[in-house]
Amino acid sequence: MKPELSISHEVRQALYEKRPVVALESTIISHGMPYPDNVKMAKEVEAIIRKEGAVPATIAILNGVVKVGLSDEEIEYLAKAKGVYKVGKRDFGYVLSQKKTGATTVSGTSLIASLAGIRVFATGGIGGVHRGAQETFDISRDLEELSDLDITVVCAGAKSILDLGLTMEYLETKGVEVIGYQTDQLPAFYSRISGFKVNYRLDSPEEIANLMKSKWGLGLKGGIVVANPIPEAFSMSHDVINQAIEKALVEANNKGIKGQDVTPFLLAKIKEITGGDSLAANIELVYNNARLAARIASYFVDGTYQI
Repeated sequence: MKPELSISHEVRQALYEKRPVVALESTIISHGMPYPDNVKMAKEVEAIIRKEGAVPATIAILNGVVKVGLSDEEIEYLAKAKGVYKVGKRDFGYVLSQKKTGATTVSGTSLIASLAGIRVFATGGIGGVHRGAQETFDISRDLEELSDLDITVVCAGAKSILDLGLTMEYLETKGVEVIGYQTDQLPAFYSRISGFKVNYRLDSPEEIANLMKSKWGLGLKGGIVVANPIPEAFSMSHDVINQAIEKALVEANNKGIKGQDVTPFLLAKIKEITGGDSLAANIELVYNNARLAARIASYFVDGTYQI
């Protein structure tokens, strides 16, 4: 029997009425931040999206059921639950068949959002090509889904723990444009600068929505990355962050940490090294991305929603 999406009444109604909807990932709740910061962040992100006139759709798997739109109680449960799986494309079959609880990554959220007919997704930062990938072949599944799915991901660039140059090269190979929102330079998650140029700069949500319509209206498949710099007041020094990353990478290598465990380990170490400043920056950039995503969704009318 084919598993069905459990779409909340609020999200389903918005899709039916062709009102703006913004997808949200759930690994940031279960793996990205400690409790209760994660609950506060998740609820505030949804509140920001609603204030902008859109409907939030946080995506997760609870006891083997794919949820599109979580209640406050479900967010609380996910924030406290132990042993929550990080779910990308590879993991859906197992987690669903075993009725486990899983938080969707950027790639997993993109897949479910696409199935539900949601075209705009807000997150912190996308995954990409890891440093040292020439030897490890460690490349995030996020990039593959972005090349396959018609979805716009609003982020603060790729996570700064990655090789940003190779990530941009990979996205170019896959035909995924990186749009700088009011910037010519790719933001580096905690920092507004990286030294790498975006493909194109657009200065308004309406322009981004028009790009979406033009690309997909021509029948071109694939996602769009909107790189939205962290607000100036919360931006951290590029050099300070890079030094923290280098220290964290050495420790991760010495401890033999690999695969899906690398990113949460590095983020935790960077938080420790920066005295918690990176966590505050992380929260603020997520709020900033949610606000922009809601505005883009409000200008975008798809007409291909699947209920």
